[in-house]
Amino acid sequence: MERVVITAGPEETQRLGEELVGELEEGEVVALVGQLGSGKTTFVQGMAQGLFVKERVTSASFLLARTYRGRMPLHHLDAYRISAPEELAEVGLLELLPPEEGVTVVEWADRIGDLIPPGSIWVHFEHLDGDRRRITLRRR
Repeated sequence: MERVVITAGPEETQRLGEELVGELEEGEVVALVGQLGSGKTTFVQGMAQGLFVKERVTSASFLLARTYRGRMPLHHLDAYRISAPEELAEVGLLELLPPEEGVTVVEWADRIGDLIPPGSIWVHFEHLDGDRRRITLRRR
């Protein structure tokens, strides 16, 4: 599976995240990679909408992880502040890679790439011009 989508703004990026969760099964991991401001959290907000999460989804940077309850749990990890993959084990977050229930989405997944299970969906975000983004989804 490989798909490349050009989005014209945040709403389209959210819609893509919402569409993706319709294709996911429990226990899956979605790994997000891209520069600051490239749309990763916006994409997660769309995933939350697709799972009927009522809470507002924000960046998990300062918490490392948040779990949102909806149709199934959405575990939101942010590896931005992780300096070594072992840190996830130290704080007990390895159990979310993959999760027993729900789905896990990891922002800055390239920082812990060796911990992302095979068969996960990798989503790469690239700034184009203005609000446009090139988003590449690939299962690997």
